[in-house]
Amino acid sequence: MELLSEGLGAPHLRADFDGRPGTIARARDAADAFLTALAGTAPPARDRSHSDVLLVVSELVTNAVRHAPGPLTLCLSFTADRVQITVRDGDPTPPRPRQADLNSGAGGFGWAIVERIADRLSVHPLQDGKEIHAFLPW
Repeated sequence: MELLSEGLGAPHLRADFDGRPGTIARARDAADAFLTALAGTAPPARDRSHSDVLLVVSELVTNAVRHAPGPLTLCLSFTADRVQITVRDGDPTPPRPRQADLNSGAGGFGWAIVERIADRLSVHPLQDGKEIHAFLPW
């Protein structure tokens, strides 16, 4: 994990994961440490900003682990009043909404949550996968 801050430009985080069990918790912990440090120099304007960013990180990383098995990269950066979350994985297939299923526990809520919380959301296909960019107010 690489945590860079003001001395080298805008604060940002880059963390590479293997996609194995524990990846989601490690990604969330890395994001939490970044946001806690960020709040010390740039406090969030809204009470729920920290938890909203963690929720989106959790959902995007969970989707990558479930639907694009293998290595993934999480990047967080801060500019002005926004946190940008980027998740890169090895599957070029863009996310698609699924019918949520409360009975089977099969999920289907993640992408809808991300779409609702993010101010801006984009998917960028790459030769070897894709990047998803989500911007949230801080």
